[in-house]
Amino acid sequence: MENNLLFVLIGCGRIGERHAEQIVKTGKLLAVCDLDKTRADEIAHRYKVNAYYSIDDLLLHEKEANVISVCTPNGLHAEHCIKSLQAGKHVLCEKPLCITGAAARQIMETMKYSRRKLFVVKSGRYIPALQQAKNWISNGHAGKIYNFHLSCLWNRPVSYYENNWHGSMFPDGGTLYTQFSHYIDVLLWLMGDIEEVNGFRKNNAHSTVMEFEDDGAVAIKMKNGMIGTLNWSVNTFLKNMEIALTIVAEHGTVKIGGEYMNKVDYLCTRNDSDFHIPEIPLLHKESRPLMSNHQHVYENLAKVLMDDQHPFPTVLDGVKTVEAIEMIYQKINLQ
Repeated sequence: MENNLLFVLIGCGRIGERHAEQIVKTGKLLAVCDLDKTRADEIAHRYKVNAYYSIDDLLLHEKEANVISVCTPNGLHAEHCIKSLQAGKHVLCEKPLCITGAAARQIMETMKYSRRKLFVVKSGRYIPALQQAKNWISNGHAGKIYNFHLSCLWNRPVSYYENNWHGSMFPDGGTLYTQFSHYIDVLLWLMGDIEEVNGFRKNNAHSTVMEFEDDGAVAIKMKNGMIGTLNWSVNTFLKNMEIALTIVAEHGTVKIGGEYMNKVDYLCTRNDSDFHIPEIPLLHKESRPLMSNHQHVYENLAKVLMDDQHPFPTVLDGVKTVEAIEMIYQKINLQ
């Protein structure tokens, strides 16, 4: 089946390049597409495939393709996913699925009517410590969850937002969409759906280049009664600090941290066998655990296209993440 996967790639930026690396290991890359002719031509030349500069031209000519990987800016995902589904292709969409709940629901309805499948990249679900936390909670070993705290503290200098789409309401959408949507997904995956939020958002250091917050703090109540907090920032000094999740439960307390949730910072559980997570070394920039998980994404994409029952993040998972972020942004005004 893997040899029958014929891909085209829409979006040839940094993340698109990472997808291309995995596509050629999973199936066959037929073509790439980007509005930036230079970027499209560079990737096309590297992999000896066709280059296009509009999605309409690509869909018109690459009829043999059966999977489209969407790696364009956030706000363009809805248009590109819908057009790809309407053309009869399966879709793998980078995070976030889109930047409004209405667009997310439209994508899901288009998928149903097209009778094709759409999946969303959820790299956080392949982090070993989080997988064990999921098992710890799901199998009942954690007992009742009393409290949680998700801390997302990274550095994005002003230069990151200059002369590109980052920082604009469209097509960026907000810090929680672009920087931290993987971790909002992790929160929903582990704790369930959000019922209520209260908090604050503020732009402290990026007012000249960003149309939304660079710092935020919210209190969260989940539909199942759990309570917790989310704190996020792109203002840590000089470099990323941490992505950390603390879980306070009836039968244990766990903090999974590190720059990319690559280690267990604190562990005290009733059963010593609940967690066996050695720290994942950050040997160099390209070895970041979250960033390297596209290998697992494509391995599992190939499996789910052969077997509908194979576990893999679906369009509904993408919708839930978008709606959770949208709830936070709608409930909490930028100060």
